Amino acid sequence: MRQFWWVNHKQTVRQEIEGQYLWSPKTESNGARSEFYNNMRRASPGDLVLSYADQMIRHVGRVAEFAFTAPKPEEFGDTGAYWSNEGWLLPVFWTPLFPPVRPRALLEAIRPFLPSRYSPLNPVTGGGNQKAYLAGIPEPMFDVLTAGTTFSREMLGRGGSNSLNYEVVIELLEDTVQRQIADDMQLEDTTKKSVILARRGQGAFRANVESVESECRLTGITNPTLLIASHIKPWRSCHSAQERLDGDNGLLLTPDADLLFDRGFISFEDNGEVLVSPRVDQRDLRRLGFDQLVMERFGFAEAPAIWRTNSFSPQKCNYMAYHRSEVFVS
Repeated sequence: MRQFWWVNHKQTVRQEIEGQYLWSPKTESNGARSEFYNNMRRASPGDLVLSYADQMIRHVGRVAEFAFTAPKPEEFGDTGAYWSNEGWLLPVFWTPLFPPVRPRALLEAIRPFLPSRYSPLNPVTGGGNQKAYLAGIPEPMFDVLTAGTTFSREMLGRGGSNSLNYEVVIELLEDTVQRQIADDMQLEDTTKKSVILARRGQGAFRANVESVESECRLTGITNPTLLIASHIKPWRSCHSAQERLDGDNGLLLTPDADLLFDRGFISFEDNGEVLVSPRVDQRDLRRLGFDQLVMERFGFAEAPAIWRTNSFSPQKCNYMAYHRSEVFVS
């Protein structure tokens, strides 16, 4: 079901519109969770977003991917210097709205639709609420705000399908991390080489994973030529060479299972039980050949033993907790 969103991003509107994304910290500066930042994880591909800055709505966007962990964009510069460096990146394809809309002029019409909590606007003054970033709005409010405007619905519907996909963005992010590793004067050359090979699940990292894992946790396949060494805490998110090379920070997965795990569509409990995102299409899982997974996870069959009894080590559980919290699309 399509959702509708409103983003207050005066400080970063130029960077986010030009870059075709939204970015937020994961928490407030004091470490508290923010409902507006949590909404970054709730947005789904196909949702529509209104861009509000300087008291005007000038763009409408379509969410192109689920949000994922990413560092604060370099183009933000000193903006939001108090924000943490790690946050949520939500790819959004933006298109101009003509003419721009001044919500304050439509306040009487949209006031009945403003959320009672976490509203993007002050219902009395019509100004943007402080600390509000990504806020959910009802479809009727979206319709009122865009009723007298035009925007390319065709372009909005198909735009961004290539340039904004997850793989492209991650490749760019990891290229940046790799350059930082190559320039790190505190790492020996042999360690740099190992860490860079680990990005692709190769070298010492693969050997370390194989020392603690022997099969795909999802399919049970044991043939090493059919398995990928996949990081649990993503390579780009690790804070040290040790984390990037740690065998406990890895699983052996078949290519399809690796894709699902890396994108956060599946994860694992500490006891080895498979978690399936409620936002992944069951039909897509079946097309990938995971019929048994669909049947068990959606209440049609008993879980295979491999999914219930193959528990993780305490060290691996720490990494898996990160995956469930920061990667899994729950």
